[in-house]
Amino acid sequence: MGYVKTLGVVIKEVNTGEADKVITVFSGSCGKISAYARGARRPKSKLASGTQILGYCEYVLFKGRDMYSVNSCDVIEPFYEIRNDVVKLTYAAHFLDIISDMVQENQASNRMLQLLLNSLHMLAKTDKQPELIARIFELRSLSIAGYAPYAKGCIECGDENPDGCSFSFRKCGLLCGREACRESDRYAMELSQGALKALQHIVYSKTKTLFSFSLSPQVLEELDRLNRRYMREQLERDFTKLDFLKSI
Repeated sequence: MGYVKTLGVVIKEVNTGEADKVITVFSGSCGKISAYARGARRPKSKLASGTQILGYCEYVLFKGRDMYSVNSCDVIEPFYEIRNDVVKLTYAAHFLDIISDMVQENQASNRMLQLLLNSLHMLAKTDKQPELIARIFELRSLSIAGYAPYAKGCIECGDENPDGCSFSFRKCGLLCGREACRESDRYAMELSQGALKALQHIVYSKTKTLFSFSLSPQVLEELDRLNRRYMREQLERDFTKLDFLKSI
C-alpha cells in the first residue's frame, strides 16, 4: 500500500453511493486504473472537476488493498469544448471506447496517451475534420498496439513503389497490381492513390506531422471502410459509438 502520482485522462465514470464515483483513468505510466473518488459528486468537492470524463489531470492516488482511491487531483486540461458539442463528444467517446479495449491495467503506454491527448486537442481546439481525426486515431492506435498493417510496399513481392494497390485483410498489408500478387488474395480491397498515401502517412509518420494533411470526402469514406473492417478483424469487435451520428 502507498501513494502513486500519475498523469492521466478519465475514460469512464460511474456514480456510486449518494455522492461518490468510481473513475477509470488512463495513465501513460500505469495503464488503466480504477479509483474510488469519495464525495466527488458534491458541488464543493475538491475532486469534482478532476473526476469528470475526458479530464486530463495530475492525480495522487492511494493504493489500498482492493483498489485505488483518489487523494487529490489537479486539472491540466478539461476539454470543455468537446463536452459542450454532441458531435465532438461522440467522436471522443469513440476514442475512449478504443482505448478501453486496447489498454490493460498496469500496461504502460505513453505513446498511446500522447495520441489520445493530441487527438482530443485537435478535436477541441482546431477546425480539422472530426472524421479525419477519427481515421488517424483508429489506425495509429492499432499501430501503437502492435497491429500495424504493412504499408511500405507489396507484402508479397516487396515492391516499394507498387502500382494498382489493394489492401489484403487476410495478409494485413498492401498488394501490388501484379497478377501473381493480386491472386494471393482475390478479396483484397482496392485502394485509390489518395487512400494509399493516407494509410502510409498515418502508419509511419512522426508524431509532430501526424495530423498535417487533409482528405476529400471520397477518400475519407474509403478509409472509413478500411479502418472499420481492419479493427473488426484485428480486435474481434465492432466499435459502434459513431453510428449515433447517423440519427441526428
